[in-house]
Amino acid sequence: MSDRYDDNDAADQDHIEHAIDTSTELALPGQSLPDKVYVIPIHNRPFFPAQVLPVIVNEEPWAETLDLVAKTPHHSLALFFMETPAEDHRHFDTSALPLYGTLVKVHHASREDGKLQFVAQGLTRVRIRTWLKHHRPPYLVEVEYPLQPAEPNDEVKAYGMALINAIKELLPLNPLYSEELKNYLNRFSPNDPSPLTDFAAALTSATGAELQQVLDCVPMLKRMERVLPMLRKEVEVARLQKEISAEVNRQIGEHQREFFLKEQLKVIQQELGLTKDDRSADLEQFKQRLEGKTLPKPAQKRIDEEMQKLGILETGSPEYAVTRNYLEWATALPWASTARTSSTSAMRARCSTSTTPALTTSSSASSSSSR
Repeated sequence: MSDRYDDNDAADQDHIEHAIDTSTELALPGQSLPDKVYVIPIHNRPFFPAQVLPVIVNEEPWAETLDLVAKTPHHSLALFFMETPAEDHRHFDTSALPLYGTLVKVHHASREDGKLQFVAQGLTRVRIRTWLKHHRPPYLVEVEYPLQPAEPNDEVKAYGMALINAIKELLPLNPLYSEELKNYLNRFSPNDPSPLTDFAAALTSATGAELQQVLDCVPMLKRMERVLPMLRKEVEVARLQKEISAEVNRQIGEHQREFFLKEQLKVIQQELGLTKDDRSADLEQFKQRLEGKTLPKPAQKRIDEEMQKLGILETGSPEYAVTRNYLEWATALPWASTARTSSTSAMRARCSTSTTPALTTSSSASSSSSR
């Protein structure tokens, strides 16, 4: 950007908004087209003559360009698609631009947070004849406009009807296409195939390079032959996407229905006393495991404390899972059973009784021998 523009005050910076905002009238067919225009490269996708869309560019370095456009009587500039943005606009490779761009009329420009936004009304294809200034923005070129060759009317009209039918198929399949777009479609007719074809191409999700091939294609029939398969592919992709979404929603609906029914059944069974909740079932299971077993007092005390805690925790909490895992492990240990303990005590008692007389007899015999 020039030093002159860098030194502008706030009032001069707002000049672009006021100047372009005064241009609110749409360009009409048959109006004279300028032979010299300023150029702004755009990325992502080409801009087509049939489009009316907002365009956002960086304030640096394009503010001066829009300021100069606002001072022209036609308020127009040329948008050219560049797949790879230029790293340094001061060393601009003019050969990087495609053969054709689009002449647009600028409406309602505004600036905010380092960005410039304006509504671009696509007018016609444009081709650069001579570069008048390309070392740094603003880029100025001398342009020419392609002439539409005469082509078979019936075949072109047939392709036009096919394009309209394909667009009508696409509209209900994709929710992104609103009622406003349907009304916008009413502007087009098979008798005016050029904007119809460009509009159909702009609807597709084709790559920027593919769309640029459409923009570079001036002959009407050849362009329609290129766009119709792209549009049919878009219809098939949208139809497949709708089927996939419907199947996913059906599966989610079945899982949700099954989950809610199980939860309702669980609540009904609990109300009727036919089943217990997870907490009660866990506590009952642990108590059953400990029945008939004798635990050391410290272990019994710790297990009782964990069971009390389990009885008040929410089943979905992480602490509940930790406590339950501990009780699962503790109650599964091979604690000595009460029956086994009683049997062992009785056996020891019998052994003690049977061995005592023998010891007594042996002692008496020893005493008699001594005497």
